Amino acid sequence: MTPRLRPLTPAELDPAQRALYNAITGGPRAQGPQHFALTAGDGSLRGPFDALLRSPAVGAAQQELGAAIRYRTGLTDRMRELAILLVAARWNSAFERESHEAIARAIGFSETELAGIRAQSIASFSGDEQKVARVVVELLDGDLEDELWDAASAALGIDGVFELTALVGYYSTLALQLRAFRVG
Repeated sequence: MTPRLRPLTPAELDPAQRALYNAITGGPRAQGPQHFALTAGDGSLRGPFDALLRSPAVGAAQQELGAAIRYRTGLTDRMRELAILLVAARWNSAFERESHEAIARAIGFSETELAGIRAQSIASFSGDEQKVARVVVELLDGDLEDELWDAASAALGIDGVFELTALVGYYSTLALQLRAFRVG
């Protein structure tokens, strides 16, 4: 697949794009351990982040939602990465899979668990992680049945189910953008 966008280098950015670039490269994604590179050698943003620069107002809102989902929810790190990787598997999103498998390995996911997620199997998960995985699969299929709603809201609280639905929607949007712009 040929990329549909040429990544913008820092020298090419207008003031609104520069502000968004700085928010991405100076925000929580750039803090702490780096499990995947946000920028390429020329300073351009990798993955979905370059596309956000094309519409700074929408891109800023989208990147802020992503930062909130990644760093300010009540979901555990394992629950969050499990959910992200299930979305990546469903939409065959190579960048999401590559970047979030690196994070998942760093927080203790086994290669067996990762292989299962790639195959969209949730059999190796149990307890609340199993509930999270089931919610993600049902949401990706279009809805959340009452029985699972009851189990998930009891386990995660309504706030947790809300955060999980936002996560599935956000990462599905990224997967769509990555496909549409042919980002590897």
